[in-house]
Amino acid sequence: MKTLLKKLTETASPSGYESAIREVIRAEISSLSTNIKVDALGNLIVTMGKKTDNGLRVMIAAHMDEIGVIVSYVEKTGLVRFSNLGTILPQYLAGSRVVFLNGARGVINHDLPDDLHKIMPLNKHFIDVGATSDKDCLLKIGDVGVIDRSFVDLGKRVSAKSMDDRVACAVMIETMKKIKNNPHELVFVFSTQEEVQCKGATTAAYEIEPDLGIALDVTPSLDILGIKMQVDLGKGPAIKVRDMGMLSDPRVVSWMESTAKKNKIAYQLEVLDVGTTDAKVMQISKAGLPSGALSIPCRYVHSPSEVVDMDDVQATVNLLSALLNNPISL
Repeated sequence: MKTLLKKLTETASPSGYESAIREVIRAEISSLSTNIKVDALGNLIVTMGKKTDNGLRVMIAAHMDEIGVIVSYVEKTGLVRFSNLGTILPQYLAGSRVVFLNGARGVINHDLPDDLHKIMPLNKHFIDVGATSDKDCLLKIGDVGVIDRSFVDLGKRVSAKSMDDRVACAVMIETMKKIKNNPHELVFVFSTQEEVQCKGATTAAYEIEPDLGIALDVTPSLDILGIKMQVDLGKGPAIKVRDMGMLSDPRVVSWMESTAKKNKIAYQLEVLDVGTTDAKVMQISKAGLPSGALSIPCRYVHSPSEVVDMDDVQATVNLLSALLNNPISL
């Protein structure tokens, strides 16, 4: 999947501007279903199979968007001030490069701090695009961009910006290729605007009215920091029990665990103290539905160089395929 991951992670598509990544994904899955559509919020929705008397309508969501920047002010000197699209961590910004959807590139830095060891807040950062004044600046208020960082193959592990959540998009694409005849209607949603409060999955779930919801996302792997109760890189996908936005349905957690054990797939359990996923909004859509999530361990989440283990990625494909290719009893 490395070739696919490179293609997905190197496509610039921040929240609200997912058209480029949507077309890349559409090209990858166009032969897998005749029922593919784009809804009003830009979600790419792919339906496979039909719901039978013994089956469920299952919504599986992985978000296409990535965190980004948006120009908020251009100074007389040509330096560009910016705001965030999604959660940007200031400690990763200084020295990073950014590419805008109009093709302009720049370097991020910050104002001189009173304390050189202090992390400067987002509003003290600027982007230098090489302009000498606001007159020759290639950017205007409202232009959007993303971190400019290429995919790197580290062997067993790989690094790129936007592994969150392009690695889950890759997992979903590979899983779709493994779908066999089953009693379920499977609705795969490559969702938009997850990084800005899960907007795409909110409207998609309302329209789809699934019986069961599964989100695919990354989760921070803090193993190298020695923090207790973390998910480790290389030890398999994490079955979410709880995060800051939702409690997984215990029946879903049990079903995922038993399926992993039956298929001898290594897994972990996740209790996350920061962040949430599309499962949050699926769970409370309309009258509500049982929901859960599979999380891919990822180091340095929301940094320019997120790292995942390819064994974890493949194991997530294997587990999701096993979950969807068999009868579901909660």
